[in-house]
Amino acid sequence: MEDARQAREAAEKLLIGPYGVLSSESRGRREPEEPCTMRTCFQRDIDRITHSKSFRRLKHKTQVFLQPEGDHYRTRLTHTLEVSRLARTISRALRLNEDLTEAIALGHDLGHTPFGHAGERALNAIFTGEGFRHYEQSLRVVDRLEREGRGLNLCDETRIGILNHTTGEPKDTLEADVVRLSDRVAYINHDLDDAIRGGIVQPEDVPQIVRERIGNRNSERINSILTDIIANSQNGVLQMSPDMQEAVDTFHKYMFEAVYHNPVAKGEERKVEDILGAIWEYYVKHIGQLPELYRKVAMEEGPERAVCDYVSGMTDSYTMEVYGRLFIPAAWSIK
Repeated sequence: MEDARQAREAAEKLLIGPYGVLSSESRGRREPEEPCTMRTCFQRDIDRITHSKSFRRLKHKTQVFLQPEGDHYRTRLTHTLEVSRLARTISRALRLNEDLTEAIALGHDLGHTPFGHAGERALNAIFTGEGFRHYEQSLRVVDRLEREGRGLNLCDETRIGILNHTTGEPKDTLEADVVRLSDRVAYINHDLDDAIRGGIVQPEDVPQIVRERIGNRNSERINSILTDIIANSQNGVLQMSPDMQEAVDTFHKYMFEAVYHNPVAKGEERKVEDILGAIWEYYVKHIGQLPELYRKVAMEEGPERAVCDYVSGMTDSYTMEVYGRLFIPAAWSIK
């Protein structure tokens, strides 16, 4: 009798086009496992990621704005969910594997630092031996750190998609390309939305080419870009029309100039460097105070690697808690 997984694998052969990845033809896992009777291998990857500790921590990690006042600014978790939805929309329209796309999207930022890219730049400056890049750390999280050091044992296509979501290297599946493009589309749009909400820029500041070709509202912009991508991608190549590509490139450049490097939005970044640097130095000298997993990493790969793993996994709030406990004198209680 055919089980649910086998039925889904059969359905994929009808639903997925020639450029998509069939779950039944996955390259597999580093540690072979018996197939699940209910879920395809990529569905299992989705579940493993969404049930992981590192995924839950994303809700307390900065997207762009440090310590924003208000409940409606994006976090690293809401960014991840938005990327996942955009990527699935494109994948479905192009007849790719939606489950593989979703797995890559949900896992792509698991290695991100506290305080967003400010934290990433700080750790990259501190961890001079290897440097720090969040996409490499995301792969390390799923391979080495999750489940108390056992890792999630994800499919190879999911792993490589997570690794190449920023640079596109190493080149792999079209589903991975979809996530990389969806990541860019998501962050320039929702970061503009947050920047307008925060008063950093005004709607009329957005370049005219963006407003005319892409739109004035978040939903309108996303719909315009995704519609264009789907209409112009063919023969296994993901692409926009020349007019839309020009507008999106202008949009991307504008966001870096007006928002990401804006002194109002980034005024607190120097403090991030000082805070993470102080925590780093403390734990490198006091490895015995790290949790057991990181003490084991220190023994196998060195103290700096262990502290990098520990600090990069912290949420914004936990980082401040640790910093306060280590460096801010506690109040005296006199009875």
